[in-house]
Amino acid sequence: MSDPELEEIRRKRLAELQSNYGGGSHENQKAMEEKKRETEDMKNSILSQILDQQARARLNTLMLGKPEKGQMVENMLLRMAQTGQLRGRLGENDLIKLLENVNQQLQPKTTTVKFDRRRAALDDSDDEL
Repeated sequence: MSDPELEEIRRKRLAELQSNYGGGSHENQKAMEEKKRETEDMKNSILSQILDQQARARLNTLMLGKPEKGQMVENMLLRMAQTGQLRGRLGENDLIKLLENVNQQLQPKTTTVKFDRRRAALDDSDDEL
């Protein structure tokens, strides 16, 4: 085979693979995005039903500052709503109490700072000469 024929075959094969792989992947990605959007909408509607405006604002502020803790509290609120543990809407003070309980259950990691002082590097005997 000559080089132009080989290049033409390669281009056709590459176009075929891209159309097969790219088309199916694009549809799957679009379906996944749609499903993700639906779950987000459902989650937001449930949260708007169980939290008043100030509590929702506090939860959003928590999500900005500490996303992992905010996500955990959000999921906990959704589970509580689905199992019927919540009666009525939670106000800001109720959410604060819930957050305090969560903080007590999660023991914060104590941060320690160790200074490694190297005596050889800080030796003052060189200055006396």
